[in-house]
Amino acid sequence: MSTSSRFAVAVHVLALMARSGDESVKSEQMAGSVNTNPVVVRRMLCELADGELVISHTGSAGGSRLARQPDQITLLDVYRAVDCQGVFSLHQHPNRRCPVGVSIGRVLEEVHAEIDSAIEQVLARVTIEDVVLRLTPSVRRRKVQI
Repeated sequence: MSTSSRFAVAVHVLALMARSGDESVKSEQMAGSVNTNPVVVRRMLCELADGELVISHTGSAGGSRLARQPDQITLLDVYRAVDCQGVFSLHQHPNRRCPVGVSIGRVLEEVHAEIDSAIEQVLARVTIEDVVLRLTPSVRRRKVQI
């Protein structure tokens, strides 16, 4: 089973926008940096806009920029905006006649809630500005060339 990279891609594009300041970044540039199709980036930008994290403008002079300062956007904001599903999913139809199957859902739901709480606590402490500051020094200083 693979995990979704949507959260990581969202943080990546937000860090690119944070580095560009007030200058808008085109989805093609973001896609080049993420190494994906611009359509994938544009769909994600819609979710980030719905979460009030980015402002996008269409057209030849268009692009996207952060809706707030990088130190005002937490990774929890990003996590919620791209609707991440957590660490694991529960299976849907365990055998109710099995002594494990009858209760496994309830037990795993409790564990899942604890994990989600721990994840949210960590994500709430880290901002997009923190991410940019954690990039290697040479990347922080260099203008994005894609």
